[in-house]
Amino acid sequence: MGDNNCGCWGVLKRGVCKSSASRDSANTIPRTSLVYDAATETRYLNASNRELCPPNEAHLSSDNPDPPPSDDKSPCQLLQFTFQELKSATGNFRPDSILGEGGFGYVFKGWIEENGTAPAKPGSGITVAVKSLKPDGLQGHREWVAEVDVLGQLHHPNLVKLIGYCIEDDQRLLVYEFMTRGSLENHLFRRTIPLPWSNRIKIALGAAKGLAFLHGGPEPVIYRDFKTSNILLDSEYNAKLSDFGLAKAGPQGDKTHVSTRVVGTYGYAAPEYVMTGHLTSKSDVYSFGVVLLEILTGRRSMDKKRPKGEQNLVAWARPYLADKRKLYQLVDPRLELNYSLKGVQKVSQLAYSCLHKDPKSRPTMDEVVKVLTRLQDLNDLAILSHHSRLSQQGRRKKKPDGSEQLCNAQSKGIRDSPLNTGKQRCR
Repeated sequence: MGDNNCGCWGVLKRGVCKSSASRDSANTIPRTSLVYDAATETRYLNASNRELCPPNEAHLSSDNPDPPPSDDKSPCQLLQFTFQELKSATGNFRPDSILGEGGFGYVFKGWIEENGTAPAKPGSGITVAVKSLKPDGLQGHREWVAEVDVLGQLHHPNLVKLIGYCIEDDQRLLVYEFMTRGSLENHLFRRTIPLPWSNRIKIALGAAKGLAFLHGGPEPVIYRDFKTSNILLDSEYNAKLSDFGLAKAGPQGDKTHVSTRVVGTYGYAAPEYVMTGHLTSKSDVYSFGVVLLEILTGRRSMDKKRPKGEQNLVAWARPYLADKRKLYQLVDPRLELNYSLKGVQKVSQLAYSCLHKDPKSRPTMDEVVKVLTRLQDLNDLAILSHHSRLSQQGRRKKKPDGSEQLCNAQSKGIRDSPLNTGKQRCR
């Protein structure tokens, strides 16, 4: 890690209280059983999609008062903004400049000059995203410090770039590169136009590379909050991970895991982590499997608006993932037949592996990257195969002899095909 006594780092670390490290809230997930059994998993799968900690501690990594170890780059390379500069850059934090909102506070769109911290006129200079943390005490500051430490020192094309920060009195702000296309969550669940299959695979690969980078360093970092809302997209649909307030240093040496308070979001967090507090890089792999399912199905990890048996995505999808004949029933219906047949097969298999109940049986993120890399630019679209089948059916029906038998045989084949839409019939 960089020099923790340098000017800006000294400011960052002041006021980070360590007294709450052993304090537990009555509202945190009860740890009555550390045994991984079916009943406990069922209770977990039926939980609602909410933060794993109480609302006022949702992003508190109280077991980790100091930021996680990271690369050798110093956070002092970041720009230090004044509050007034960021106030001007965002037009006095205008409501119409809000890009998003979370438990931390609001994110505003702003503009700064290219070679410094001075504010710029809207549409000129560099477009930035300014995250303003709520002045709510210890947990907000901890998350802020973790974010500065990780993104101030780790640099990768698939991690969002942190440009600078502001710390004045009780004000805590972070300044990031502006991601033109927003979050993956918005594209999957809020847009009327479905995200194309090729873009989905590209985004999955980029996010996988970001996690692989975090896990693969000499001092590995566990992301701990991997979900669609934390995957941001640039103008070319390149994915970048954001929001590192829950990031934690991974196990080193002969240690198999890190014991920690359970934080994150239901529906994404690995069951063994929820039940035991044992955190490993395979916890992130499970979360990646959930997001891969969301990309494949167009469904949220938890959705109380769906029928009872379909509210938890993992529980609903698992039987389909395990049956090759049913895989195609998982595909986001908004894609119609505009997806790769081989791509769906491989993504389904990969998701199934990432969601394995035994963490040791899950792949590493490096292995995930290798699988997804091979799925780029596949041209075996389901719609092409569908048209080819219909064309063959039409030619055979024109034959004078045996046409009825051929038609009956093909009808059975179409009914059994993953491309069957229920509309094909012999006439």
